[in-house]
Amino acid sequence: MIDKLLLKYRTADIINKIIFWNIFVFVVCILFFFSFKSLQFSLPNYFVLSSSLDSFIDNPWTVFTYMWLHNSFLHLIFNLIVFNFSATLFLTFFSQKQLFRLYVLGGIFSGLFYLFITYFLHKSFNLIGASGAIMSVLIATTTFSPNFPLKIPLIGTVKLWHIALFFIFIDVIQLPFSNLGGRIAHFGGALFGFLFVFLLRKGINIIDWVEFFKPNKRSTFNKKNKNLKTVHKTTYYNIDNKTLVKQKKIDEILDKISASGYNSLTKEEKEFLFNASKE
Repeated sequence: MIDKLLLKYRTADIINKIIFWNIFVFVVCILFFFSFKSLQFSLPNYFVLSSSLDSFIDNPWTVFTYMWLHNSFLHLIFNLIVFNFSATLFLTFFSQKQLFRLYVLGGIFSGLFYLFITYFLHKSFNLIGASGAIMSVLIATTTFSPNFPLKIPLIGTVKLWHIALFFIFIDVIQLPFSNLGGRIAHFGGALFGFLFVFLLRKGINIIDWVEFFKPNKRSTFNKKNKNLKTVHKTTYYNIDNKTLVKQKKIDEILDKISASGYNSLTKEEKEFLFNASKE
């Protein structure tokens, strides 16, 4: 059984691997930190992200560890459902490597944003959960293709920006009532996802820590792509030196999806889009 699980993990895409890591950490936390007497987690301070600046200075790694922790089974399941939905759409336009980097860096940025805001609010919170990282994926995808059509049971066809706006609206109206720290982290993730796509269109890839520190690479990108046309109010995202022909075909397929839905694509177009997303 262990061999089969290892094989499934090795052959899984990055979405399922991130889901696996979240579930694995949750199970480990149950085994070591769950109190069956109080039916609550007693997570140690060196794993959760505290709004106390002194605590963060003593445990700076918590800006990374907090995003893999969840305080209940429902918390975990809801986050993984939203992540699977957002990440699947993200891979329609971007690569698995970009998804992993955006997830991790979006979570870190959410934690830092949370520390920054709570410092001025003089509030004391402990932050855990992947929702900030997940929001960065959802908002990045929405920023890139806001009019992407989605069919929702009992509702009908909606656009992706409607879904994103709904999540943001829920966070805004619940700010005065519950989980203020978590809501702040959501906004931080949303901001990072927006900045990723906004800067990507200008030739700056903030999730590629190698390319980001090479100014000459960025200026070369801008010089080569300054005459590219905008399609769907988005620019080409040829960070990996893909040919213009391939980029044009991708945008033509996205035009077709927006006009007639994903099911209108031919088998060849679906395969082309799927293969492009995995590169």
